Amino acid sequence: MNAGMLRNDALKGKTIIVTGGGTGLGKSISRYLLQLGANVTICSRRQAVIDETAKELMAETGGQVLAVACDVRNPEQIEHVMAETIAKFGRIDGLLNNSAGNFISPTERLSYKAFDTIVDIVLRGTYYFTLAVGKYWIENQIKGTVLNISTTYATTGSGYVVPSAVAKGGALIMTKSLAAEWGKYGIRLNAIAPGPFPTKGAWDRLFPEPLASLMDPTSRIPLKRVGEHQELANLAAYLLSDFSGYMTGECVTLDGGEVLSNGEFNHLEKVTPEMWDMIGETIKQANRASKKEGQG
Repeated sequence: MNAGMLRNDALKGKTIIVTGGGTGLGKSISRYLLQLGANVTICSRRQAVIDETAKELMAETGGQVLAVACDVRNPEQIEHVMAETIAKFGRIDGLLNNSAGNFISPTERLSYKAFDTIVDIVLRGTYYFTLAVGKYWIENQIKGTVLNISTTYATTGSGYVVPSAVAKGGALIMTKSLAAEWGKYGIRLNAIAPGPFPTKGAWDRLFPEPLASLMDPTSRIPLKRVGEHQELANLAAYLLSDFSGYMTGECVTLDGGEVLSNGEFNHLEKVTPEMWDMIGETIKQANRASKKEGQG
């Protein structure tokens, strides 16, 4: 499960932008894209983080990585990422929309701002970047490929992650709609709906204490394990490659069968108000620690 799936030159000469590429799943996927011969631009809001990741990935793979700070909610910054990428690599062939924000909470506890923050990053950021790159491809007659990281509850819905479900649902229907509209230009759009793939930042926000101790996330997964990053990277690389050239408008679920059990977070009905207070404080601490690391 930790072995690469495609041949080493499967993405040779391709240039792919990965949002949220500095950490977690974005970093793991970027590593594999480089191993397959792609040039990769990684972007996130924290320049220090993506600079370190770029240095690490280039040393590890021998590939070329461009790190450009970008808040995906800002169209001007998106245009800057694209301009820098074209200046360095000559063109853009693929876009992986991976930037995300999420945390668990009873919806009635959320402020308007908290709801907006998640929707703006996940939905607005996805359609801003997709629109910008799509216009570039159409103008330059490039048959590009967009891959969006979705979630199983984008179609099923799930309690306790409602802002994320709203945003991911919107991004998924955009994927299908643009696949129909832009197919005539040779532009393909697909999505992946991953189950649990542990990463430091997201895992702390989605399964903080005391929740992690009370509920084993693998207990509801038929295969009784979480995913390995390479498994997701294999699928992402395939969908960004020419090997999937006849696939568009599709969302592939990769979750060990979790979606077959009762939704990803609906079981949180069992959590008491007192426990939610503890969980909320743990999430705040994780966010503060994440911001502190980014400043370093």
